[in-house]
Amino acid sequence: MATIGFIGIGNMGTGMARNLVKAGHEVTVFDLDTEKAQGIAGAQVAASGEDAARGRDVIVSMLPAGPVVASVYRETIFPHAAADTLLIDCSTIDVETARILADDAHGAGFEMLDAPVSGGVAGADAGTLAFMVGGSDGGFARAEPILDVMGAKVVHCGAAGAGQGTKICNNMMLAIQMISVAEGFALAEKLGLSPQKLFDVSSAASGQCWSLTTYCPMPGVGPQTSADNDYRPGFAAGLMHKDLGLAMAAAQASGADVEFGRAAFDAYDRMVDGGEAGVDFSGIIRAKRGLS
Repeated sequence: MATIGFIGIGNMGTGMARNLVKAGHEVTVFDLDTEKAQGIAGAQVAASGEDAARGRDVIVSMLPAGPVVASVYRETIFPHAAADTLLIDCSTIDVETARILADDAHGAGFEMLDAPVSGGVAGADAGTLAFMVGGSDGGFARAEPILDVMGAKVVHCGAAGAGQGTKICNNMMLAIQMISVAEGFALAEKLGLSPQKLFDVSSAASGQCWSLTTYCPMPGVGPQTSADNDYRPGFAAGLMHKDLGLAMAAAQASGADVEFGRAAFDAYDRMVDGGEAGVDFSGIIRAKRGLS
């Protein structure tokens, strides 16, 4: 079993850290929100990020944005982690920052992987996340047994930054699909159709996708989701907006044509500007139904 420092106990980090504890690892957690850190039964609570980083076999981080990740690694982890500590950043950040930090880690004598996740809070709690991993073959081999505890799918996507690149492509597709499902239900409602009948047909026909069959945005239809709890909690629209912004920046830098990705970004931009950043991203259906 490994000694693991876990920095960033938010909605996602909570379930991930709990699963590491359940697997028998010695886990030390740190978060600026002390109450959240103390909510991980069986884990030790560090007094600081430096304390969480010292003397660990592995450090896992789940932080909100690229500048925060860069600051935590440069100011807290690189100076205080033990030699040969494996560094796994599960945050979703821009590709360039992930690559630069991996180079910085290598220069400081560490192996660092970018390993963003997909699967939401439910996947974090259940240990069924999908991990998209960027980094060396050796680093991935060391990280895989740790990631397997927290996820059902762990894929080595390539060199440093490849995990982040894969994540922003995935989430751009997810956002577009969620909007398409929301618009389908909104149109069906205007036509006087049964939302349940539309689900029954489309979930078994060519319109099926994860945003329909697993995370349907229409309340009372399909498996229970955030839609059945007033679109809380879940994957916040503000986070989807952030991820789409990363995708738009990557598209601009690479010259990719992302017409519908841009439309999705604009839609979530309006949702966030409307004060709904904390609402689950599937709540975009309310605007489509004229309920916002």
